[in-house]
Amino acid sequence: MEEHVRICHFRNHYELTRKNLMVKNLKRYRKSLERESGRLEAAKCDFFPRTFELPSEYHLFVEEFKRSPGSTWIMKPVARSQGKGIFLFRKLKDIMDWKKRTTLYSSNITQSLKSISNLLANELEPLVSKADQDGTRSEEQRDETQVESYVAQRYIENPYLISGRKFDLRVYVLVTSYIPLKAWLYRDGFARFSSTRFSLNSIDDHYVHLTNVAVQKTAPDYDPEKGCKWEIQKLRRYLTAKHGSDTIESLFKEIDNIFVRSLQSVQKVIINDKHCFELYGYDILLDQDLKPWLIEVNASPSLTASSQEDYEMKCRLLEDTLHIVDMEGRLTGREKRVGGFDLMWNDGPVYRDDVNLETLGLSCFPANTHLGCINDRDKQLRHILKPFPGQKKT
Repeated sequence: MEEHVRICHFRNHYELTRKNLMVKNLKRYRKSLERESGRLEAAKCDFFPRTFELPSEYHLFVEEFKRSPGSTWIMKPVARSQGKGIFLFRKLKDIMDWKKRTTLYSSNITQSLKSISNLLANELEPLVSKADQDGTRSEEQRDETQVESYVAQRYIENPYLISGRKFDLRVYVLVTSYIPLKAWLYRDGFARFSSTRFSLNSIDDHYVHLTNVAVQKTAPDYDPEKGCKWEIQKLRRYLTAKHGSDTIESLFKEIDNIFVRSLQSVQKVIINDKHCFELYGYDILLDQDLKPWLIEVNASPSLTASSQEDYEMKCRLLEDTLHIVDMEGRLTGREKRVGGFDLMWNDGPVYRDDVNLETLGLSCFPANTHLGCINDRDKQLRHILKPFPGQKKT
């Protein structure tokens, strides 16, 4: 591979972006922190709900379920997106019905495959063997014979509401290296709102509980002109006006902590490659106590625009991503900011230039983050980018 070539994915990016593997890695990382640094440090990873992988952890899930009768849980397929296959439940009967359907489905697939195998063994065996030896069978083809896994997760029953509606945040994090870890946080993002007022009395209504745009735009009262999003700058202004700047600064530091800890949880397992980068779409939910929860991390966040404002933001995001990937060699490598991206971790926390390090406690996380702040990227880009050969700098 030539030096300038870049690929938008690390080879095993799914260690963070598949729901079951993300939780597995976070649990392992939290245990190692507790062992090496104590419970106080491990508590900084308590930002994801209680989660079990099904069907493999079904019995552990049942034990936990019985400890909190009446609570609400949410089931999600580990490798699907846009709200597909998700449902909420409160009764063990609902999950037992799902388990029976899964077992029946698995049994039917197994029987069908056995029949096909016996019928066509002579014709298919040489081809299958050759494909496996050559490594030409795709991961998707190998997974076709496996039963789809789900995660069962404690549902956040007390989400922060605005005008009675639930929302979550979509935030963009760009990783250009895992060894050493180098991560950038984008200033722009958005809050995705449900179209129906929140209530726990209707757990079957996806328009109440799922904020995915793919779900909300099918609601009967959805208005495509208004959409269902707020710019994250608007959300930050709203929260600051209601709760004060100190409280919201603390909230956004906790969100920064989620980004860094989640990346550190997979740092030792991701296959690093200098030719690879990853643009993650983080989904964060706030509860009524202003505690942020990590819902999931997307490896291929949607770049489909739902409005002109959304279109412009995503164009800026893509342009700034390519500036940082820097296939033309226009950057020095010492930048703390490129366009709308701020360098938040570079083999250690990155602080703002105007910060007095002596006043920072050891527990502080990167200060060089400006999520939801003004994105004056055009002026900044003109200042840092070297012109192409033969091009005059404006």
